[in-house]
Amino acid sequence: MHKIGGQAVIEGVMMKSPEGWSVAVRGPKGDISFKTVVTKKSNRFFRMPFIRGVAALVQALAIGVKAIEFSGNIAYQEDEKPIGTLGMGLTIGFAIILAIALFKFLPLFLTTLIGGVSEGVSKSSFMFNFIDGTLRVGIFLFYIFAIGLWKEMRRIYQYHGAEHKVIYAYEAGEELTVENAKKYKPYHPRCGTSFLLIVMVISMLVFMSIPQGWSFSGKLMSRIVLLPVIAGISYETLRLSARMKDNPVLGLIVLPGLLLQRMTVREPDDTQIEVAIAAMNEVLKLGADKEVCKQC
Repeated sequence: MHKIGGQAVIEGVMMKSPEGWSVAVRGPKGDISFKTVVTKKSNRFFRMPFIRGVAALVQALAIGVKAIEFSGNIAYQEDEKPIGTLGMGLTIGFAIILAIALFKFLPLFLTTLIGGVSEGVSKSSFMFNFIDGTLRVGIFLFYIFAIGLWKEMRRIYQYHGAEHKVIYAYEAGEELTVENAKKYKPYHPRCGTSFLLIVMVISMLVFMSIPQGWSFSGKLMSRIVLLPVIAGISYETLRLSARMKDNPVLGLIVLPGLLLQRMTVREPDDTQIEVAIAAMNEVLKLGADKEVCKQC
C-alpha cells in the first residue's frame, strides 16, 4: 500500500503518492476536472534522514502552488480571469513576506520589547526564546482563527476534512465510497497542520542555541537561515509519531496537532468527499500502471 498525502485546494483536493500527484476540482457547473503529474524518483541523498524533511517541504510547496493555481483557474473560470503565472508569483511573494513578518519579525520584536523592561528575559536565553515561541504560537493560532471566518476558507477546511476521511478509508483497505469515508474522523496525525505546530515547538528549542548577545537583526536572520534544520528535525518527529501513534509518549506529541486541526478542518458534505475520492482514484492509477509495467 502506498503512503498517500494530500492537501485541500480551492473547491478540490490534491492527493500525492510516491509516483506523482493528482488534483481534482469541482467546476462551477458541477463537473470534476483533473490534473495529474508523474514525479521523478528523488536522488538517494534527498531521501536521507533529516535531509528528506527539507526536500519534502520544498517539494510540497512547489506541488501545492501548482495545485492551487490549477484549482483557482477551474473554480473561478466563470467568475473572473484565470490566475496567471505572474499573478500567482506575486501572490506567493506576498505570502512569504507576510509569513516572515507575522511569524518571525513580530514575535521577536515583541519579545525584544519585553526584554527591554525585564532583565530576566533579556539575560536568559531560555526565557527569551520561551516567550518568543509562545508569542509565535499565539499569533499563528489567531491567524488560523481569523482566516477561518472567511467563507471561502471554511469550504477549503471542509475539503481538508474530506481529504483526511478518504485517506483513512484507503489506509483501512476499504472500498473508496462516500459512505465508507464518512465513517472516519476528519483529523489525521500526518496532517501538515500538525507539522506546523511541531515546527514551532522544535524551533523554540533550536533557537535556544543562539547566543543571547546577538543583535536583533542577527537573531532574525538566524530564524530564517535555520529553517531547513528545523524542518528536517520536525519531519522526522512527525514520521516517528505517525508510525508509533499508539505509543502514549508520542501520543502526547501528536495530541496538540490533532487539537489544532479542529481549527483547520470542518466536516465535509458528500459532494466534497466525492472530489477527494476522485483525486485518490486518479493518483492510485499511477501506482497501478507501475505495477502493470513490473509484470510485463
